[in-house]
Order: sequence, then structure tokens, then C-alpha cells
Amino acid sequence: MRRTYSIIAWIIAGGVAVQAASIAFGLGGMAHYIQDGGVIDKALVESRQTTTFTGELGFPIHAIVGGMVIPLAALALLVVAFFVKMQGARLWAAVVLGVVALQITLGYSITDMPYLGLIHGANALAVFLSAVYAARRVSHPTAAKAVEHASNAVAT
Repeated sequence: MRRTYSIIAWIIAGGVAVQAASIAFGLGGMAHYIQDGGVIDKALVESRQTTTFTGELGFPIHAIVGGMVIPLAALALLVVAFFVKMQGARLWAAVVLGVVALQITLGYSITDMPYLGLIHGANALAVFLSAVYAARRVSHPTAAKAVEHASNAVAT
């Protein structure tokens, strides 16, 4: 079960990398389209033309991975965490699920409050780092125990 937990956590971290790449691809293509004289307005968005500009595919990839793949993987990570025989597995799976839930909330709120995009981008790093930490924690249990002992020694 540790291996399954680790794989799911790495899938989440990889999903964040796909998220960053796809949104950069979409925004870069959109900027290029606008620089070439193209206009993006409500009519274009609602027309749902097949291909308007290079990079347009980045937006649905960002939506699918961020709206379905990562949340389902985070939920699966929490379920698997209950079968992993290691201290802290459930805690870190819950942390990952929590920052993913925050990320989704921020992502859907950006259109109403664009400044939330700043937090959305920063929180993506929290999703990535917490998933990597969860994956590495169960992959290298001796290192995790050493960190626990060190933090307990500092606390006393």
C-alpha cells in the first residue's frame, strides 16, 4: 500500500506540473494571437470554434486536470492512506486534499475576484510540495523517522 500511496502522490505532483505547462501554453498562445491582431471577446468564447489560436488546447487541459484528475487523485490518496501502516500518512493525505480543495475554490473564484489568481498560483506550489513530501515520506520511511525524531528533540 505504501507504493500505491506514493504513486498517487506523485501523480498529483505531476498533475501540478501539467497544470503549469498547460496554462502557460494557453496564455502564451492567446497573447500571440492578440499580438497578431486577433480579438478575444465574449462572442469568440461562446462561438466554441474548433481552433482559434495555437495554445487554445491548454485551457481545457488545465480545466480537466485541475477540476477532475487532481481532486480524484487527492481523494484516492486519502482513502489509501487509511491502509498504509505508517505514522503521518493520513495527516499528509489530508493536507494534500485540503490544499487541493482550496486550489479548486480559488480557481473557480478567479473570474469574480481576479486577485485571487495570485493566491491560486502560490497555492499550486503548496499542492506540489505537499504531494512530493507525502510521496517521499512513505518511499523513505527511515528519513521520515529521522525528521520526526529531530523535531521531537527540538520541541522538548
